[in-house]
Amino acid sequence: MIRFLLSLFAGLIVGIGLGLYLGWVQFPVEYIDSPASSLSPRYKDEYTVMVAAGYMADRDLTGVMQRLRVLGVENIPAFVQEVTERYITTSRDVDDVRPLVGLSEALGRLTPIMEPYRQVRLPGQSS
Repeated sequence: MIRFLLSLFAGLIVGIGLGLYLGWVQFPVEYIDSPASSLSPRYKDEYTVMVAAGYMADRDLTGVMQRLRVLGVENIPAFVQEVTERYITTSRDVDDVRPLVGLSEALGRLTPIMEPYRQVRLPGQSS
């Protein structure tokens, strides 16, 4: 029984040592900073939704343009319109669609399909 426990302990020590060597010395993690333009379309869309939500909070259109420029799209207003219409036609969450519609409207790209999702402010209503 003692021989078995010593063999088990020796195996654990060798395994831990070999694992640490391989993980830290032989094959360490290499971090690569990829540009946002290399994101898949799904994540570009999600990023656009987050930027639109930020726009709804601060109404900074210049900041929106700077944030979306990193995606590498040529025509940012057309890209936002495309994402918005895709979210509407695929029945995505209304909480994602409304900020996109607000941003599209601010960029001058409000289309008839977006009208039902538009948030209208009444006179005397605060933000």
